[in-house]
Amino acid sequence: MKRADDFETRRKHLAGLTDEQLKERFWFLASKIVEPMLELGYRNTTPAIERSVLLRMGFSSLEVKPIVEGVMNKGLMKFGAGNVVWRLSKKLGISVREAGIALSEGKHWDEVDELFIKVLSHDN
Repeated sequence: MKRADDFETRRKHLAGLTDEQLKERFWFLASKIVEPMLELGYRNTTPAIERSVLLRMGFSSLEVKPIVEGVMNKGLMKFGAGNVVWRLSKKLGISVREAGIALSEGKHWDEVDELFIKVLSHDN
């Protein structure tokens, strides 16, 4: 079975576009395709995913468990555990590793509250 060649018909709406316009259209359409997947990723996470992120950041499984539990207890899962650790490190002027270790030891959770209080208050 031979496919009917309808290329010229299908490309009529693109025929007058320059290479730059075609490139812009491509990236616009590509972003529209990827947008729902990104949205799912931003809105849906699990403790297992957050543990995995922290493990890839260099923390051990023993260090990761209390961090993820703390993030869950604070209602910050939607921001991501790695993001919580990173923002705390920036606020305190310490390394990401030091911030994560401190959180795993139960320290600085009050600073984490301060980091996200504005964001959380806008959600309500």
